[in-house]
Amino acid sequence: MIFPIFFTFFLLLSSSHASVQDFCVADYKAPDGPAGYSCKKPAKVTVNDFVYSGLGIAGNTTNIIKAAVTPAFAAQFPGLNGLGISLARLDLAPGGVIPFHTHPGASELLLVVQGTIIAGFVASDNTPYLKTLKKGDIMVFPQGLLHFQVNGGGTPALAFPSFSSPSPGLQILDFALFKNDLATELIAQTTFLDAAQIKKLKGVLGGTN
Repeated sequence: MIFPIFFTFFLLLSSSHASVQDFCVADYKAPDGPAGYSCKKPAKVTVNDFVYSGLGIAGNTTNIIKAAVTPAFAAQFPGLNGLGISLARLDLAPGGVIPFHTHPGASELLLVVQGTIIAGFVASDNTPYLKTLKKGDIMVFPQGLLHFQVNGGGTPALAFPSFSSPSPGLQILDFALFKNDLATELIAQTTFLDAAQIKKLKGVLGGTN
């Protein structure tokens, strides 16, 4: 009987102690831990750690995908560390596209504030969910699922994706296949694409072999 009481008291004490710490501002100078950035000492925390001004400027969309993502993750915004949230700015020029990609560490909520964006994701049973979004629309993309965004109009589009993690992670499918030195023959075997197509895509995206 004594052990369960002691164990319960220990859990309550641990929870109480954890709640005393209001935040864990990222200390970029300290070693990272398994859970992410170390906490800056409270005496060194300032209000500027909780303010980020990088999302007011349009990103450079003069690239192959005609798109730009400006992140406000823990790596850029130290006050987010440990809070389970983050934000980014998405600029899509006419014809712009964010190719199929995943965020292994977070779900995404996309808010469109300008233009038209065709967005969708593919569930694990291969069912696609697709919608044309306009100003004021929001769409959620569940964690880890392949999803994309495409400018659906003839004018620039602007959106703000938010995430359920300060470090959501990113893997772009096309880059994973073609922006590396994985052998063309192996990619052909696993994707059913012919070697000529693969070599062309590797050439466009910077892959080798």
